[in-house]
Amino acid sequence: MKKQAFVLWFKNIRIKDIPLVGGKNASLGEMYSQLTKKGVNIPNGFAITAQAYYYFLEKAGIKEQMRIILQGLDIGNIDNLYYRGRKIRELILKADLPKDLEKEILKAYKKLSALNKEARRGTDVAVRSSATAEDLPDASFAGQQETFLNIRGEEELLKACKACFASLFTNRAIVYREQKKFDHFKIGLSIGVQKMVRSDLASSGVMFSIDTETGFRDAVLINSIYGLGENIVQGKVTPDEFYVHKPLLKKGYPTILSRKVGSKEIKMVYTHNSKKPVKDIKVSEKDRQKFSISDLEVLTLANWAIKIEEHYQKPMDMEWAKDGRNNKLYIVQARPETVQSQKNFNILEEYKLLEHGKPIVKGASVGSKIGAGKINVIKNIEDIKNFKKGEILVTEMTDPDWVPIMKKASAIVTDRGGRTCHAAIVSRELGVPCIVGTGNGSEILKTGKPATVSCAEGETGFVYPKILKYKVSKHNLKKIKRPKTKIMINIGSPETAFAESFIPNDGVGLAREEFIINNYIKIHPLALLNFNKLKREKRLTRAEINKIEEITVGYKNKAQFFIDKLAEGVATIAGAFYPKDVIVRLSDFKSNEYANLIGGELFEPKEDNPMIGWRGASRYYNPIYKPAFELECKALFKARQTMGLKNIKIMIPFCRTIEEGEKVLKIMKKNKLVRGKNRLKIYVMTEIPSNVILLEEFAKIFDGFSIGSNDLTQLTLGVDRDSELVSHVYNERNLAVKTLIKLAIKKAKKHHRKIGICGQAPSDFPDFAEFLLKNDIDSISLNPDTVIKTTLKLSKI
Repeated sequence: MKKQAFVLWFKNIRIKDIPLVGGKNASLGEMYSQLTKKGVNIPNGFAITAQAYYYFLEKAGIKEQMRIILQGLDIGNIDNLYYRGRKIRELILKADLPKDLEKEILKAYKKLSALNKEARRGTDVAVRSSATAEDLPDASFAGQQETFLNIRGEEELLKACKACFASLFTNRAIVYREQKKFDHFKIGLSIGVQKMVRSDLASSGVMFSIDTETGFRDAVLINSIYGLGENIVQGKVTPDEFYVHKPLLKKGYPTILSRKVGSKEIKMVYTHNSKKPVKDIKVSEKDRQKFSISDLEVLTLANWAIKIEEHYQKPMDMEWAKDGRNNKLYIVQARPETVQSQKNFNILEEYKLLEHGKPIVKGASVGSKIGAGKINVIKNIEDIKNFKKGEILVTEMTDPDWVPIMKKASAIVTDRGGRTCHAAIVSRELGVPCIVGTGNGSEILKTGKPATVSCAEGETGFVYPKILKYKVSKHNLKKIKRPKTKIMINIGSPETAFAESFIPNDGVGLAREEFIINNYIKIHPLALLNFNKLKREKRLTRAEINKIEEITVGYKNKAQFFIDKLAEGVATIAGAFYPKDVIVRLSDFKSNEYANLIGGELFEPKEDNPMIGWRGASRYYNPIYKPAFELECKALFKARQTMGLKNIKIMIPFCRTIEEGEKVLKIMKKNKLVRGKNRLKIYVMTEIPSNVILLEEFAKIFDGFSIGSNDLTQLTLGVDRDSELVSHVYNERNLAVKTLIKLAIKKAKKHHRKIGICGQAPSDFPDFAEFLLKNDIDSISLNPDTVIKTTLKLSKI
């Protein structure tokens, strides 16, 4: 064995060298040699090869002892596993490194220190394990072995190297190899010694060039925290979260689809103690409320993610860090994403609750499955031996040693962590539903109690305090024939947009603003516009003021909060279906619904029948509400122009007269939303009999129509659809309603205007959808859960 094979510098390593330096180091070498010239910053370093590991075992004479210890291994028995793992690690740690190997390692370390102008004291390095079977398409060894940060000096480096060798036999690594049927002695361990990025003085995180929950490939997911990055992987903190749209970023648009501030309670920093080189300290309340990186840094990282993905030609999982001394960003690790990228997207699996209850715990959902069973709250690693198959694992956070029981769980719930923490990564790989970042799940949930964990309701996961019935449907999308009529989707929640984009569709026929305003903004737009005045005049309660301050933290201009959050919500939906049409309906709350928003009662009238009162177009030009409507216009302009989502079309609801339509179009024009400019099309809802009767006139000022069967039925039959007393009369399939719909389609065709339907009826009644098809409607927009069954029905016509 040649000595020169013990150490290789990153500049001399390529991805083909996995058998020699492992997946992690091969990737670092590949990026350092190939991508630094493309502007991607990679810290310099060297790899101690797997040959060095084998040489160490040979010279120490411990290989046979290791084999003996592993005889009789039972990974299903926690005590058995822990005992054998510990014995092997102790054996490795007690053995001496060969002197010639030590010499080669220290020679390279001195050179790295000199390159960083720290020859006298020795530079600070990260010492990372890199297994030789790492990051295969169907097996990710990420997190199986150890990483050591802020290692400085020759003695500490050699100690860390031995600890890395020993970590090839952590309990979790042993279990993983057994499950994947890898020979323990045919897997070698390389060590990466890499110049530390001083993220203890700034921030760090992880990012994926694919959405980790749905497999949506047009977005980069970035998580960010303060300090060193270990806390994000270990799930100790809930990070900031950003989604960036890849196709539009490549076209030069700063398309950050969404931003979420994480709690980031602690950060990991350097110490001056060589025995414990890092520690956790608290983050100030002020810094917790801010994003840990800027928008420009988010876009830089996303650009790098695209370059790395294009270089490897596969979705990637990356770690990054920002150096607080030079304020530069660096990629410190990249590996193939091994879960979503391996899914068969021709098979659509849908989980749906058949019963409902009141959730007692909620957090960020991982995956889209549902799990049920008895709760088992585990707070100490000593108690994991009491965990039984099929139970729900509830804990503060998991770490890699918990993998053996995570595999047995029907669901996992953690207090801390984000979508890229250890619990999320492992549960995703195991296919176990998981909710992270609940805050207090381990306090509220009690051992032995039955529960249902649902990740099937969007990006928020819920724990229900009983066993609920649910069903799983599987569809082979390749076998679904498409009808000539366009089948579009109705969407209200940005949370579900990525997942729903996989349903066979021709775009979004109705994207509702109401869900975004209700769930993300929560505050009446006029209360935001007049916040300082209302506060000064004490027209808001102290509780309302505190709530508004909490929701809009970081925004001095409260109106800008409304614009940004509405733009992000709309952009997420439009980005999910890009470049297909996404028709966004302007807000259509009734006055009683607006009153329920924070501060809403100050601005809303009491109406006896709000269903046919101050709603839709009549609000937009009214002097009282007009300033709020202009915020909507600014949000949509931002989504279309600044973020580049020109697939957004705009639709005006409840427009009673031609004059109303003209007034609204005039205000939109003043706010840069001009019909025909930058491909903007403006549609109008056809939900009032006057819309059908005067459709020829409406066609002169609008580009298309969308039939709202709910309101059209209400107003044709004179039925308040909120009243139970006359609900038996309400029927979208009534001949009068169908006659108006048939007439509307005929008139729109005559004037060469697009006409579709986005009401509830075609989702609920396949025969109604069949009626629409026979009358040659251009598009039918359906609720997501009815798209496949309705498409199957219509494709037969």
